[in-house]
Amino acid sequence: MGAFLKMPLALLKRYYRKLWLRVLCYALLSLLVAAIEPVLERWIDLDFAPDVAPEGVMTVLTILASSMLAVSTFSLNVMVSAHRAAAASATPRIHRLLLDDTTTQTVLAVFIGAFVYALTTIILIQAGLYADTSAFITMAVTVLVVVMVIAAMLRWIDHLSHLGSMDHNMRNVFDLTRDGLTRFARRPALGAALLREDTVLPEQLTPLTAPASGYLQLIDVEGLNTCLQDISEGSFLYVSLFPGQTVLRGQPLAQLSGSASEAELTQLARHFVIGDIRTYEQDPDFGLTVLSEMSSRALSPGVNDPGTAIEAVTRLEMLLWDYGHATGDPDTATAPRVFVKAPTPAHILQSAFAATARDGAG
Repeated sequence: MGAFLKMPLALLKRYYRKLWLRVLCYALLSLLVAAIEPVLERWIDLDFAPDVAPEGVMTVLTILASSMLAVSTFSLNVMVSAHRAAAASATPRIHRLLLDDTTTQTVLAVFIGAFVYALTTIILIQAGLYADTSAFITMAVTVLVVVMVIAAMLRWIDHLSHLGSMDHNMRNVFDLTRDGLTRFARRPALGAALLREDTVLPEQLTPLTAPASGYLQLIDVEGLNTCLQDISEGSFLYVSLFPGQTVLRGQPLAQLSGSASEAELTQLARHFVIGDIRTYEQDPDFGLTVLSEMSSRALSPGVNDPGTAIEAVTRLEMLLWDYGHATGDPDTATAPRVFVKAPTPAHILQSAFAATARDGAG
């Protein structure tokens, strides 16, 4: 539990951007609202409330439930079609970015939440758990839900006008990559000390092996630093991999100075997140690669879209220009016991332009 709490905030944000989580929260909130409506009658003075026929409330709820089910299904189909079109026109890697689209997630959550509320309220009314005197409260809450649905529909219509388009995809990748490069310029070693070519390593080193195969996604350097303090006063960790690189199970993730028990090595390994895909949180190189793939695909004979390639190269140029002219010194290392090897400028430049230069040369 302690190791989990020390994981970076980016890991928690990753779960926050899951579609199922947002839909589940809205659905549970709808269930809660439907359940407490009969209780509200005890605390709200309804003497001056207008008379509302229970039959009228049932009619509105029935329309809301049936329409929201159809709208939710239609919206999911539109989302899937937009994702497929974006993956076909830009790059398959863009699909992962579209899955984190908070606007789409919120709109779908509102639609499904409204459906759950209407269906639950209908069931409770038919079960006799709602008194006739609570019809006004039910109608008021239903009107509020309808207003939220209308606002979500207007937002959805505006969002659909550019969802999955090349401009929208390229702008999203550009913004994420710019933020990642800004963080990388400020913290090139993720808050650890920078592992340079001239860094002198101790003679006795214990390898810290990867518990699984995949891409290195996150490194919790602060958590590693705390673990090293608990191991011994002279413990240091030298990480030769950077987020975005692949590692196989059993291969060294890092080298630990001195010796450590198996339990201590396992505790250290928990602060490395390994997954089957690359992510943007600590991997600024990934965004450059995605933009480069867009440019490379645009130059293929089947697409032959030099305008998109020029726009992608221009955005890459702006990103590297801002990164190269970042003002201010890098932040002081917050985890001095951890050394991390950062990508070199040559590697970043190659990730941005190597594929386009190869395919553009013919």
